[in-house]
Amino acid sequence: MSETAARRDAVLRARAEIDLAALRANVRALRERAPGAAVMAVVKADAYGHGAVPCARAAVQAGATWLGTATPQEALALRAAGTGLPDDVRIMCWLWTPGGPWREAVEARLDVSVSGMWALAEVTEAARAGGVPARVQLKADTGLGRNGCQPGADWEELVAAALRAEREGLLRVTGLWSHFACADEPGHPSIAAQLTRFREMTAYAERQGLRPEVRHIANSPATLTLPDTHFDLVRPGIAMYGVSPSPEIGTPADFGLRPVMTLAASLALVKQVPGGHGVSYGHHYTTPGETTLGLVPLGYADGIPRHASSTGPVLVDGKWRTVAGRIAMDQFVVDLGGDRPEPGAEAVLFGPGDRGEPTAEDWAQAAGTIAYEIVTRIGSRVPRVYVDE
Repeated sequence: MSETAARRDAVLRARAEIDLAALRANVRALRERAPGAAVMAVVKADAYGHGAVPCARAAVQAGATWLGTATPQEALALRAAGTGLPDDVRIMCWLWTPGGPWREAVEARLDVSVSGMWALAEVTEAARAGGVPARVQLKADTGLGRNGCQPGADWEELVAAALRAEREGLLRVTGLWSHFACADEPGHPSIAAQLTRFREMTAYAERQGLRPEVRHIANSPATLTLPDTHFDLVRPGIAMYGVSPSPEIGTPADFGLRPVMTLAASLALVKQVPGGHGVSYGHHYTTPGETTLGLVPLGYADGIPRHASSTGPVLVDGKWRTVAGRIAMDQFVVDLGGDRPEPGAEAVLFGPGDRGEPTAEDWAQAAGTIAYEIVTRIGSRVPRVYVDE
């Protein structure tokens, strides 16, 4: 980062620093975990709060050949970004509703997921109207119970209809895929059951004549711990950002991953208060004695979970502090004890942990949630500052 940029960032109310060198290293580590498979870098939800376009570019630089989004709007924005993504990078989107932008997606050469006959009919009509064959991936519900086509008659009908449309030149079935329910719970019986069903459903489709480019089911935890699930393509999401999918399967360091986001703010106020002084709404915290309070200018409007009131950890002046009382919309307070840092001193909510700061997992534990939610919910009021671009 330049000296000018460093001075600019020093005066920000708050910032989410995104280490793109760490992201590239994470992608390379994930490729090593699945050496026989291509990598789809999942950048849905604005790259889990990290910024879709910069993260997509960094992931491709590190060897990802596919990008994945949930909504077609996310995928179309990536295709239109024109920021150094190669034309041959495949972009897939999977969360469709009736009347979605099928024609725009087809013309943008997106891979679109189809889970049922209504979606196949709409994408086929878009391809016919636009005169461009659609790139379609059929999703199998192997046991997650969300999106995807049920095994048996439903899958057979979808496969047959896709084959007819393929023979008419209206589409190309580029993939067969599914998603795990419990890959982050080692030994869960649903993992083997879903894998068996996926093999059965893909084998049926191939016997009928489909020749997909890729078959894929492995999300982050499966990429890290279940090599039998890698097939032709793996889809790491949260792991790419250096966050473990689950403490049960290991820490980021266990897999050679490094957290990409560091969230920090400048103390807006430091003041002395007497003992017995109530702090924040509801006075759920009262100072036990004369002390110093520091005001952190971040709140639940910025994505700081209110559920972490009185429990969320913050590093100030090299020491762990805890949120004192309720987290408000724009700010919260930490009790600094006898320490008296200057206003403007850095408060680090989470990062890689190298400097003793909390991690996103620490905040997840404090809020009773998962680290995915902690990083993804950081709002647009917090500027993203990219380093090692």
